[in-house]
Formats: sequence, C-alpha cells, structure tokens
Amino acid sequence: MDKHYLAPLFTPSSIVVFAGQAETPEGLTPQAQNLHAALRGQRYTGTLQFLDIHTSGTLADLAQARADLAIIALPPGDLAAALEIAGRMTCRAALLLSSGISAEQAAELKKIARREGVHLLGPNSLGLQRPALQLNASVAGPLAAAGPLALVSQSGALTAAMLDWASKNAVGFSSVVSLGPHTGVDIAEVLDFLAHDAQTQSIIVYLEGISSARRFMSALRSAAIAKPVVVLKAGRKPAGNEAAHTHSASIIGSDEVFDAALRRAGAVRVRSFVELFSAAKCLASRYRPVGRRLAIVTNGGGPGVLAADWVNELGLQLGKLAPETAAALQPQLPALASLSDLVDLSEEAGPAHFRAAVEAAARDAQIDGVLAICSPKAGGDGEAVAAALAALKSALGKPLLACWMGDASVGAARSLLNRAGIPSFRTPEAAVGAFDNIASYYQNQRLLQQTPPPLSTLAKPDIESARLVIESVLAERRKVLTELESKTLLSAFHIPVTQTILARSATEAMMIATQLGFPVALKIDSPDISHKSDVEGVALNVMNGAGARDTYTEMVERVARLQPQARINGVTVQKMARARRGREIYIGLVTDDPFGPVVVFGAGGTRIELMNDRAMELPPLNQFLARRLIERARVAETLGEWRGAAAVHMEALEQLLLRVSEMVCELPQLREMDINPIIIDAQGAVAVDARIVVDHAPPAGAAGRAPSYQHLAILPYPARYERMLPLRGGGEYLLRPIHPDDAQMLQVLVQQLSPESRYFRFVSHMSELPASMLARFTLIDYDREMALVAVVKERKPGADGAMVESERIIGVSRYITNPDRSSCEFALVVADDFNGKGLGSRLMESIMDVARDKGLAEIDGLVLANNAGMLKLMRSLGFAVKPFPEDPDFRLCTHAL
Repeated sequence: MDKHYLAPLFTPSSIVVFAGQAETPEGLTPQAQNLHAALRGQRYTGTLQFLDIHTSGTLADLAQARADLAIIALPPGDLAAALEIAGRMTCRAALLLSSGISAEQAAELKKIARREGVHLLGPNSLGLQRPALQLNASVAGPLAAAGPLALVSQSGALTAAMLDWASKNAVGFSSVVSLGPHTGVDIAEVLDFLAHDAQTQSIIVYLEGISSARRFMSALRSAAIAKPVVVLKAGRKPAGNEAAHTHSASIIGSDEVFDAALRRAGAVRVRSFVELFSAAKCLASRYRPVGRRLAIVTNGGGPGVLAADWVNELGLQLGKLAPETAAALQPQLPALASLSDLVDLSEEAGPAHFRAAVEAAARDAQIDGVLAICSPKAGGDGEAVAAALAALKSALGKPLLACWMGDASVGAARSLLNRAGIPSFRTPEAAVGAFDNIASYYQNQRLLQQTPPPLSTLAKPDIESARLVIESVLAERRKVLTELESKTLLSAFHIPVTQTILARSATEAMMIATQLGFPVALKIDSPDISHKSDVEGVALNVMNGAGARDTYTEMVERVARLQPQARINGVTVQKMARARRGREIYIGLVTDDPFGPVVVFGAGGTRIELMNDRAMELPPLNQFLARRLIERARVAETLGEWRGAAAVHMEALEQLLLRVSEMVCELPQLREMDINPIIIDAQGAVAVDARIVVDHAPPAGAAGRAPSYQHLAILPYPARYERMLPLRGGGEYLLRPIHPDDAQMLQVLVQQLSPESRYFRFVSHMSELPASMLARFTLIDYDREMALVAVVKERKPGADGAMVESERIIGVSRYITNPDRSSCEFALVVADDFNGKGLGSRLMESIMDVARDKGLAEIDGLVLANNAGMLKLMRSLGFAVKPFPEDPDFRLCTHAL
C-alpha cells in the first residue's frame, strides 16, 4: 500500500500496446505511427508487448496477457473495445493517444474505465514520458533527457515546444505528461503522484482549466510543500462583471483569484512562456532561495544599473555586502569600481575577480542570491569567467544566476554555464525576473504553512442569529439584504457598525435624527437597489431636523422616479461617523468559480472603482494571513503615520478581517459582500455601510457528523477534534489534529523510538524522517487525510538549571483517503515509554471517528506479520486480520466504519 495508485501508469513494469501493426502503416492513425517510432527509439527497461485487437484471436485469448499499463492508439471506433480488453487483462492503467474525441465519447470511455477499475489518461492526450525508464509513450517528440524536473501540460503544442527547448538547454525531466481535454486522470491526480515521486525535484505546470478547486488545491499544496511548483495559466479574463450586486464582485476577476489561490498553495505563477522557460532553468538547478535580496556582480556599470532598476520594479531588495565583507574583499579587487549598491568590477575584471566577488556575496548573511553579469570586453575572456563560476557553483549554498551580454561571442560561455547547471539569461531583466520567481516560492511557502481554524480566538459569534437572518431573507425569495439586515449580520460576528434606524416617514426621519444627534446620514432602504449612490439615494451631513424631514421626502420621490419598480421600505438614519483623521477602507467578499469565497481588502469610500485598489486571500485567515493581505493593498501605505494623522489601530483592522473570515467559513450562503466604507483610525474601526448578497447553501457532500466546509477551497484546521483525555496510570494528554508547527516534535518522537518500533511503523531502518517526509506528515490536507497527535506537557531542567515546561508528542494516528474516496488507510505509532497506557486504542478509535465524520465506509492498513502487539490491538478493536496476497510478510487489517 506504500505504492501510489498511479504507479501502474507512471512506473509500469510491463506494457501492452494497441496501435495496429507497424508493418502496415497505411492503416495506422498518425498517433499510432508516431507511437511505434517513439517506443522503438530506445530500450524500455520493462516488458513491452504489441497486440492487435483485430488479428490476435478472441477476446479470451487476448485476456490471457497481463500488463500494468495499456497504451492505446487506435481509430475512435476501436477505443472502447481496446479499453475493455485492457480491463480484462487486469491492466490498472491505460493511456489513450488520440485527438478529436468529443466530450460525449470521452465520458463513455471514462465510464468503461471506472467499470473495469482502470486509471485512464486521455483521450486527446499526447501521452507521457518517463526518461529514467527509457519510456517514451508519447507523440510529443523524441525522449527527453533524464533530470529532476517534471512537466505537466494541458496543451500538446506547449509540451512539444518545451521538450524542443529543453534539448537545446541541457534541461532534463523526470516526467512529461500531456493531459488534453476530457482526460480521466486529471491534473490534480498527476500532481498528487509527482508530490510523492522520488525522481521529481520540481514541477512546472501549464494550465488552462480545473474541474474541482478543492481537489486541485489539495494536490497542489501537497506537491508544493515537498518541491517547488511553477504554474503558467492561460485564459486570463477581464475583471468586470456588469451583473454584480456589490463593488467587490464588480472589480474582482477570476484571474486575480487564481493568483491568490496559487500563493496560498505555495506555488509560483509566471505570466509568459519566456518566464516559464526561465523558471524551468532555475528549477532544474535545484535552487532553494531563502529570501528576496539579490546581489549583483558585474563588469559593466550599465547592465548592473538595468538589473538594479528591475530589482526595484519587481519589489525585490538589492543585496548589499556587509561593511566587513566589503572590507575583506577590497584587497582582492584592487580595480574595484564601486561597492555602494552592487559589486561593480572594473572592465578588466577576469575570472579570479568574478570568483572572489561571487564567493564573498554568497557568504554574506545579508544576501540570498547572486547574479553575475558579464559584458564582452576587448581582451576579456567570458568563457574563462564562465568556467570559474562553473567550478564554484557546487560549493555555493545560494542561487547563482548568470547573464552573459551579447550573442555571437558568448555562445561557448553560455553552453558551459548550462552544462554546469547555472541558469543563464540574455538580458539582466530576464535574470532578475527569474530570481523573483524562485524567491516568490519562499514567500508563498510561508503562506502554505498557515492552517487557520474556521473560528478565531476572539469572542464567539452568534452564528445561529446570523443564519436566521439569512433564512428569513431567502424565505421571502430575496437575495440582497437591506442595510439593516446586513449590519445585523455583521453585528452577530462582533463587527462594529454605526447605529442605524429605519424611518418609514418624513416625520419619523426628523425625530430619529434629532434623537441621534447631528450631523446624520440618510440612505434609501430598498431590496431592489444594489448601489444607493446610483439613484442618488444617499445624503450626508444633514445638520438639523427640518433638513432630515425634507431630505427624506425628496429622496423617496427621486428614487421612485429613477427606479419606479423598486420596493422602498423607507430611509435609514444614522449618525455621521466622526473620524476626521480616519482612513476609508473596504472589506469584501466575492464567490469565484471554481475557488469559492475570497476575502477582498482595499481602499474604500466613493472612489472605490476609481482607485482600483484590491488585494485578496482565500479563507480561512489567521493573523499572519490578515497582515499579509493588508500589506498587498496600496492603501497600506496610508495606514501608518500619514499626512499628520496617527497610525491606525492595526490590530483592530486585523480583527475585522478575521471576523469576515469567520463569516465566510460559517455561512456558506454568502455570495457577495461589501463593507464600505469602514472608517479606521488610531482608536479602532467602524463599518458605516454594508451590502450583502446571499443564496442557498451548496450541497454539503458526504453525510458526516462534522461541518463539511465544502464551500471553501482550503479546509480549515479542524479544532473541533481537540480534547483533553486521561492517561492510564495518571496524568492527561491533549488529543488534537496535527499542524505544521509539530514537525520538530514529530522528528523527536521518531528519533526516540526503538529500532524495532521504527521498523514496524516505517518498514525502514532510518533513524529519522527525511525533510520531505516530515513536511508531508505535518502539513496535511484535512479534506483527504487526518493525523491526530497525543501531546503531553513535561517539565525538564533548562540550560540554567531552572525547570522548563515543554510539549512532547507521544503518539500519532493517521488515515489517508484511498482513490475510491470511500475507504482509507491507517497508520499508528506510540512512544515506547507510553506503551501499555491505553494510548494506541484511544488514538485508533479517535481516528476512526474522524473517518466516519468524513463519510468514509472502511478503514484498512498493512501490519507486519511479526508485529504481534499491533495485530493484537487490531483484533481487540474488531478489525478483520487477513493475509495480504501481494506480500506474505504483511497482514491486511480492515474494519467497516
């Protein structure tokens, strides 16, 4: 069960090919002709068998053959029959190389594949390549060189272009996968395999669309935590939406939401094919940057300045040598031109000078990466400089990029740099842009590490009252809440709002305004008017009772004239928010297809569209994510001390965003929302106006006892499973879901296990978990897997002898959902010194309860046959223990949920 379920597709030991007879090419499809040439172009390491469904006897005869993978390149009319034969041959995977297959025929082929238990890649696919296996099961061109980079593409043309480029740039691949439209195995499943593939160190993706945001985000997060992922997405759409009810929905486009989703998944997005190639160069070099500070070493001032300008343009930082580093470097570079902002060598700089400068920059703690720029000079030797850097590269612990200016005279130097695995670029801007991409990977990894719960630690909201408001609106067959209803919803989540009272006559408006105190604001109240200002339905700074009375009358008459079909409830009256030194901001919500709800933040007030200021984040949020969201908006520049005004109450603003996140998580009926303007100053924040659109909640999915949060693209941290439990023999422990901060404690647990216990759990003699496995075990997708940890508090003497309290993980149970999405596989480990305290039973019972909550029907797992203690525990919990047909050293333990 350690093998990935797509192993038969990507690491087959035996292949059967249905592509007609190569000896009679006139009857073959173009895909079949190319496939025959591709498969015979190199020696595949496994077993390869060619069969013909028309001339090889009966179906029963064909079914006597066995293979992991069936490759099918036949005319459309023969695809279904070949796929059925593959199923009878117990092939667990099939690859359909075809073109022009309609959505209807593709659906029928996928139905056959599901019935036969076959994982289907295609139709309309160019196939796949696995260079390490010498397997070219594609029609995308010659087999690529082997390397650590995986390419996944929804475009056949781009796949072929990328392979052609790679062959000229010394870039090798672990996998090349061309998906095409209507494929059975989708991009999420391929990413999931690559996340676990030991041959793959980094991934580039060309994407045109996704079918399920939750599955895509789950797989992308799983891949990105283990290895860098760079995505190029086509089909960017304009942001406008004429039918929007709120400002948020009218100015947010799905392309911007996609950016937010990729950031949260820990991946990096590029905007062009050129950037994708640049990113591929850097990823092939296995660079892992730790920041955004780039040092520039150059023998020409002009190119260095161009690079420095682009550093500023992209929001990077120019890495400057520390004074002590510069002082130590000076004697080695007597002809040094400048050390102020970049290492500007003299025009006569040679290999030794470049080497010394690059080494010094790489050692400097204030620098995260180095760009070496070499311009052709009379008497200079660019190739010798390249050779010096190539010799240095393996000793550097930071990214090294190169830009050799020119063309004809620097070809040999660029080839040398490529062979050494140093990304080389033709322009300073391209090199800086490539560093920006790999530096963004580090930033996005910090976002990926965040796993907030649906509710913050703030005062508990009145969720039930909020739901009642929404239900009453939907019962009236309305979707747009009035201002009063919107503010009631906000108040239920403790968002401060201005006091608002509905007046149903001019006299009422006068009396309410007088009681509230002047100045007041009057606003039309109608369920049929999305934007009050569009019908002149807002009046500010009304200074007396007579003015309130007259304004009411004039406003109602004007709105009735401009929008005669609108139902008018009356006019709301509220006291003007006095915050002369405050800033106007807005917080909104838009529902994207397919990523679901997205929280939006930016400058507010009446000029919201004009300023076009917005930043967004996928919920749920925590304080870290809220702060990053604020920083990405342009209005953030005005939130500190600004034009004589004191800095705003930043904690209050962060709490507002956390409250909105709570609303989004707990109220799946929300579709659009504007809280605009919000007045914020040094004392706090208050929402002056709000507009909310609701609709019926989407289907909840699998029927479980726990909240499903199916409307969210990222599942929140499931804090509901936290509880304190007693230990047999005294003491207690906290049982809770695992989170990324547990990595070090989990490593200590594994290190302290006996060799026998480690082997029983991991079937390996490793003494500790590799970094990639540790990340995979602690940063999990709670939608498809769960890990519960038992944590105790211990007191130990610290360095100064004083007693220090610390936490320790003493046991872990986990499950991972199987590809059938109805069953799961479990694992369990308990610290040796806590055996016999009932911990294993409680951990297993608890993880089974979580699996039931997710609607899973069965839990199973493999246990070594000589692990008597674990087998005894399984039987005591009611598991059926059976031999495992594929390996006699294991027992298969199963239990219905």
